[in-house]
Amino acid sequence: MPHQTSRQKQHEEPTGASLYTPRHWPSWLAVGVLRLISILPFRAKLVAGKYFGLLVLRFGKKRRHITETNIRLCFPELDAVGQAAMVREVFIQNGIGFFEIAWAWWARPQEIAGRYQVEGLEHLQEAQKGGTGVVLVGAHFVHLDLCGLMLNQVVPMGVIYRKNNDPVFEEVITSGRERVFENVLERSDMRSIVRKLREGRVIWYSPDQDFGGRQSVFAPFFGVSASTLTTTAQLARMGRANVCCAFHYREPDSHRYRLVFKPVPEEYPTGDDIKDATLINQLIESGIRERPEQYMWVHRRFKTRPDGQPSLY
Repeated sequence: MPHQTSRQKQHEEPTGASLYTPRHWPSWLAVGVLRLISILPFRAKLVAGKYFGLLVLRFGKKRRHITETNIRLCFPELDAVGQAAMVREVFIQNGIGFFEIAWAWWARPQEIAGRYQVEGLEHLQEAQKGGTGVVLVGAHFVHLDLCGLMLNQVVPMGVIYRKNNDPVFEEVITSGRERVFENVLERSDMRSIVRKLREGRVIWYSPDQDFGGRQSVFAPFFGVSASTLTTTAQLARMGRANVCCAFHYREPDSHRYRLVFKPVPEEYPTGDDIKDATLINQLIESGIRERPEQYMWVHRRFKTRPDGQPSLY
């Protein structure tokens, strides 16, 4: 596979037996803990995840500060009490999401097959007409990995991912994804991504994090100027592909998942990088607003600032 080739090129990174040397034992211990978490009953994951999230809220000063800043910037309509309540719920949902991620790495298809419902599938089918490839735009919700497995049961797809800095986790996560998805593509491997799109494949891509100024423009996100990748439009043009959105939510009462496909305006991409980035941010924002507490606000979405502007964190 193209992804496997790109991994083989990383000569400086440990592979095979070298992953089991003593310096990697802490990472393997963490993997073992996650494996144990993955076999907990679903309800136990929800309860344990909630209290794990509250524990991180209590002691994770840095992440708490980042989240509080994001919520203050993005939800100015909430008063101080409302923002504090949102921050608390974000940590609860991220705690549950940690347990969902552990589950996703080792989940069997039959375990998740009956846990979700699909809405708006006609929008994806319309984008696929004529065998056209599709860039399936998503966002970093807390259950990203788990709902990715569910989306893959609806439509077989490839995924674009960012390489993990820890070689043990890189091996475990990527091997798990390659077991499920038809293509697992590192985000720098543009040639393979474009080729798959031209072949008519569906490729899932989440362009909602701050990767700095390279291949990015500043566009509003929840009313805040945010460094936004222009890659989505580039992939659509280079891959001769259509674009569709896919969002996913855990329903608080039923604890089932909703997979929601939404259309992208036909004129996208327009050729104007800022206009295109703004449109994608608006679509992602509308998806987040449906369940804002289930989004990963613990990341520094606004870490890159326009020239002359101070850090927000």
